[in-house]
Amino acid sequence: MLGLIWARQAGLDDPLRLRRAEATRRVLSLELNKDRDVERIHGSGINTLDIEPVEGRYMLSGGSDGVIVLYDLENLTRETSYTCKALCSVGRSHPDVHKFSVETVQWYPHDTGMFTSSSFDKTLKIWDTNTLKSADAFHFKGTVYSHHMSPVATNHCLVAVGTKSPKVQLCDLKSGSFSHILQGHRQEVLAVAWSPRHEYVLATGSADGKVKLWDVRRASGCLSTLDQHNGEKSKASSEAANSAHTGRVNGLCYTNDGLHLLTTGTDDRMRLWNSFTGENTLVNYGKVCNESRKGLKFTISCGCDPEFAFVPYGSTIAVYTVFTGELITMLRGHYTAVNCCVFQPNFQMDLTESFAHLVAGPVLDEKQQGGW
Repeated sequence: MLGLIWARQAGLDDPLRLRRAEATRRVLSLELNKDRDVERIHGSGINTLDIEPVEGRYMLSGGSDGVIVLYDLENLTRETSYTCKALCSVGRSHPDVHKFSVETVQWYPHDTGMFTSSSFDKTLKIWDTNTLKSADAFHFKGTVYSHHMSPVATNHCLVAVGTKSPKVQLCDLKSGSFSHILQGHRQEVLAVAWSPRHEYVLATGSADGKVKLWDVRRASGCLSTLDQHNGEKSKASSEAANSAHTGRVNGLCYTNDGLHLLTTGTDDRMRLWNSFTGENTLVNYGKVCNESRKGLKFTISCGCDPEFAFVPYGSTIAVYTVFTGELITMLRGHYTAVNCCVFQPNFQMDLTESFAHLVAGPVLDEKQQGGW
């Protein structure tokens, strides 16, 4: 590290290389933060988290009690011991509160003035952050498992929604109405994710074991169905052919450059796919325990070399290298099952924190030790 700093000071090295080296070092030395906590507001399990991409300061959480909480992650006091405060919340007494469990929350990618939430109460709600009131709501016939807005879209404001129906619903925020549906899955859609590289490309994962890539501009919609055998006939079963997992697909996450897609299934497997060719890269992550009956919220680091995947694994978070499948470490500290995790790349330049997560049960945090 000292050699990289010296080379950077002398103007002999790329600053990006130094930044990646330091970010990687911090991830590799993550340990439980004993000085930092998050104010506990939820009365039951936390299902989903999202940190806004504009400043990287504010975090949303959605719980199985239907409550949504907005936190300020920044420590303005600069004290060693600090509790991240809840700025506001949509509590049980709020007139627009979700009736049942909140499964997904997401900030509007370009502005902190709006965020979205979806719930088992069969609704997707659009919120005004300033007034904390529901500006609009979409109603569905079945349970809503997941939704996602494109982080790079400039020509559309579509929200992809996965429900108990095998049809993927697209909601248009501009018109406030349903745009169209994508048909192809045979069972409920548990996970949806827009590509961070192409604004019209969408990935969906279903309980039928299939992962489909869609171009929402096309009449037919479906670009490809990912095959774990890369086109070769399955020796075990013909039903396994042309499927991404032999169990329910309940987790999707693109790498930050959009070139690869990581998927998880209840077959206890995690697979990495080339998002352009649809090819299974055959990276072996070993057994990735996955007993979730709904969506699994995992994440991938940004700005590291190599990149890391943070995957809820029982009461721990397993950290894998994305492109080699090596299990680096297990982050421990929670007492019950971890439901979700988020990675904050902006805090990589802060000596106090680079990774944060909440779960059902005790609310804890992960800290980066060390400095320059």
